[in-house]
Amino acid sequence: MNPQLFLAFIVVAAALACTPGVDWAYTIAAGLRQRSFVPAVAGLCGGYVLHTVLLVAGLAALLAGMPGLLGWITLAGAAYLLWLGIGTLRSWRGASFGAAAAGGSRTQLRTFLQGMGTSGINPKGLLFYVALIPQFVSADASLPVPVQSGLLGMTFVALAGLVYTAVALLSRTLLQSRPGAARVVTLASGIIMVALGTVLLGEQLVPLLAGRA
Repeated sequence: MNPQLFLAFIVVAAALACTPGVDWAYTIAAGLRQRSFVPAVAGLCGGYVLHTVLLVAGLAALLAGMPGLLGWITLAGAAYLLWLGIGTLRSWRGASFGAAAAGGSRTQLRTFLQGMGTSGINPKGLLFYVALIPQFVSADASLPVPVQSGLLGMTFVALAGLVYTAVALLSRTLLQSRPGAARVVTLASGIIMVALGTVLLGEQLVPLLAGRA
């Protein structure tokens, strides 16, 4: 691969991973409800692995070229984020690291799948892969384009995993002895999820309603 392009991609990808958003909100909220944040982080990374697979297979560009299908994916993602955010808002009063339950394997699997859904069904993540990664792929490199795309995609997965782990650890350290702050952060996380879900829903429904008016 082109070393300069790869280093530039790392800088851009790291900056995007460090930008607070719904992934951060889910990582913190899941960590507050359970003793381990690992299933949440693993699930979020799993969603981006799915995007990487779609990109390498050429399906991401195909989906991006089908506005109708992408619109339905957006609606599904918006509904999912609203559901997840409302669930987080309902539990914010009892949020505390000290009161977190150990959680069995079923709970951990559910947390993993919810995290995977948070990043995997989000069309913003799909468009990020389609719009960003091709700019850092070189046709003159010795590696085939699909291999370059896969390496870049997995590089972002690794960076995101490191950032989300750091966010979870820092949040745990800062909030473990502050149950009041833990509740506020959980409330804020739920609000972020609901707000993003509402925005995504509005982006699809407003043009639809305007077209029928």
